[in-house]
Amino acid sequence: MAERTIGIIGGSGLYEVEGLEDVKEVEVETPFGAPSDAYITGRLGDARLVFLPRHGRGHRIPPTDINYRANIYGMKKLGVEWIISVSAVGSMKEEIRPGHVVIVDQFFDRTTKRHSTFFSSGMVGHVEFAEPVCGGLSATLYEAALKAGATVHRGGTYICIEGPQFSTRAESLIYRSWGVDVIGMTNIPEAKLAREAEICYSTVALSTDYDCWHDTEESVSVDMILETLKKNVSLAKEIIKNAIPSITHPRECRCAGALEYAIVTAREAIPEELKKDLAPIVGKYL
Repeated sequence: MAERTIGIIGGSGLYEVEGLEDVKEVEVETPFGAPSDAYITGRLGDARLVFLPRHGRGHRIPPTDINYRANIYGMKKLGVEWIISVSAVGSMKEEIRPGHVVIVDQFFDRTTKRHSTFFSSGMVGHVEFAEPVCGGLSATLYEAALKAGATVHRGGTYICIEGPQFSTRAESLIYRSWGVDVIGMTNIPEAKLAREAEICYSTVALSTDYDCWHDTEESVSVDMILETLKKNVSLAKEIIKNAIPSITHPRECRCAGALEYAIVTAREAIPEELKKDLAPIVGKYL
């Protein structure tokens, strides 16, 4: 069996998974600058895992300033083919209570200040993004969450706001009227870049609060989020451990060939420096 390399992006405590062996820190250089932190690599059974705290250890980087391109580029450079995103979210539905898990299947992008593509002047590419998460990986994570004893909801729309402020009550109520399920600040453009990098991507969304729309619940605060997250860290680790054995080759999803017909620029018109910079992403098509 070919080596399986699985990335996990989330909080800085996630790499303390029981049974993780041969743990190392790896620094990765990218054309887009430095990733959020050093990558933590290790082995769990016959799989190689690559962990990255998206806000940096000590939670130093706000959502808007995360170098999403560098983070995903580094994952690709390290051979990652699947990314499990572990993310704190607010619930926009009564039935998604704090402490529940949602395996989201759609995103709604309300961000305005982030670099959301590897493509730029010199090379134009348009990837399909109608189904923004990997269906196979999502199904695996759903089963892994059930096995871990989580109350888990399969499917749902994650609305990504710029932040770092939480929503106003008016915004929260409008988002609810749109039918979204959870709200967060980090999964976009992460998911978009993972698709461009042909990496399977899926989110384990950990509900921590009811945002501020709920009439009888306290409005979201950092204290509330951190308290619920502490309880959910062990659950997230259990979900990851349960999922790893079922993430296998061959990858038969469309994620694996997302760029096959996406690059529209004539090959001879693409600058050589750009080809070199993006070689881990587009090299096999050039």
